[in-house]
This record gives sequence, structure tokens and C-alpha cells, in this order.
Amino acid sequence: RSSGINAEYGHECVPENLALKQRVFSDLDGLVTDSTLLLSSTSCIMPSQFTESLTHRGNCVVCHPVNPPHYCPAVEVIPSPWTLPESQARAVQVMRDIGMKPVVAKKECDGFILNRLQYAVLQEGWRLIQDGVCDAKDIDTVMTAGLGIRWSFIGPFETAHLNAPDGMRDYAERYSAGIVRVSESFGQPRPFEGPTLDQVAGYLEGEMPVEKLGEVREWRDRVLKDMALFRQNMPERPS
Repeated sequence: RSSGINAEYGHECVPENLALKQRVFSDLDGLVTDSTLLLSSTSCIMPSQFTESLTHRGNCVVCHPVNPPHYCPAVEVIPSPWTLPESQARAVQVMRDIGMKPVVAKKECDGFILNRLQYAVLQEGWRLIQDGVCDAKDIDTVMTAGLGIRWSFIGPFETAHLNAPDGMRDYAERYSAGIVRVSESFGQPRPFEGPTLDQVAGYLEGEMPVEKLGEVREWRDRVLKDMALFRQNMPERPS
């Protein structure tokens, strides 16, 4: 161990294990200078859980990318309660400089932003399957042939704004009561286990055998590459 490594930033990408991240950040804390940003790729562990005791805790920021990051440019930039505003701003600029699109959180929360939205979709899909409303393939089709197509270039709020004649305020007036009514029926989260897991896993293993997942990931990346090229040449949205 030596001290005073003069780096603009270090970016931790170890497995999602709290004890391991605490150890890595503790080691980095003793190596860097006061100006070095310490970034983490954690997808769910709040930065306050592994930075609180550090000397340089004000320089610690989560920068969680989407997988695979070379085709999905969004990156969540999450502060801890003691992250310095200028450190988060620097992290945002670093991400922009390497071609990413930062999603800037105002504060940390369990699961951050991306996974909270992703888990909400997975949980409701699981509930619909478990309650006998539809099969797992139907959930995937709703995304690949419906919501996902729109959401690939406009977000859910932008979609809502366009789905009512006079925009978001009109959408809220028309649909808020129904959204609240349906949302109240969601109930408690359900664990991914038992017969429903067998049903979902059986469907996926039939569509994509485990021994072929490497090939399917390569196919996914080729499609994402083509989509990234398309997005670069997409017409500008009117404003």
C-alpha cells in the first residue's frame, strides 16, 4: 500500500457483495488523493452502506450502468447523504465525456431508479402469471410488441403526455382515478419461487436453453448495436 495515487477517478466493478465493496473502498480510500472521485457500479447497494467511515467519503458516487453499457448508454449517478455536490457534478461530467447519458438522482434510495422500475414490472408480471391471468410469454410479448417499442425512444411520462389530446394534465384528469384503482389491487410483493418459478423458468428454458445463452446474448448484443446505430440517425423530436 502506498498513498497519494494521482488519478482523476477510480471505478469499482466488483460483485454485488456489501462486505467486498466495503473492503475495496476502504483500500481505495487509503490510496487516493483528496481530489480523486471514487465511483461504484453497484446496482442496488446504497452508497451510504459502504462509504460512511471513509476519509474521502464526500468523493464517493455510485455510477450504475445498464447492461450491456456499450449499447445502453444510461447510467445512474447516485449520491450518499455526504457526497459533495461538486463530486456528483464531476461524476456526471465524467460519464458524459465517455458517451453515457447520466440519470442524476437527488438522493439515494434502495434499488435506485432503474431497478425500482424494473422490479415493479417483474413483480406485476409475476403476479399476473401466479394469479392465472396470462402466461410468461404474454408478459414478454406485451413488452417486445407493445410497451417496449414505445419506451425505446420515448419514456413512460412522455408516452402519457402524448396519449391525451392536451398532454399530461389532460392525461391525469382522464386516467388518474383508474390508475390509482388498478394500483391498489397490486398487493404485497411475491417471492420468485415455487410453481410459478417452474412455469416461468420452463418457458424461458424452452425458448432459450441454458446451454445456448451465450449465443442468445451475442444475438441480443447484435440487435442492440443495430438499435444504437438507428438511434444515432433518428429524426429530431419537435420541441
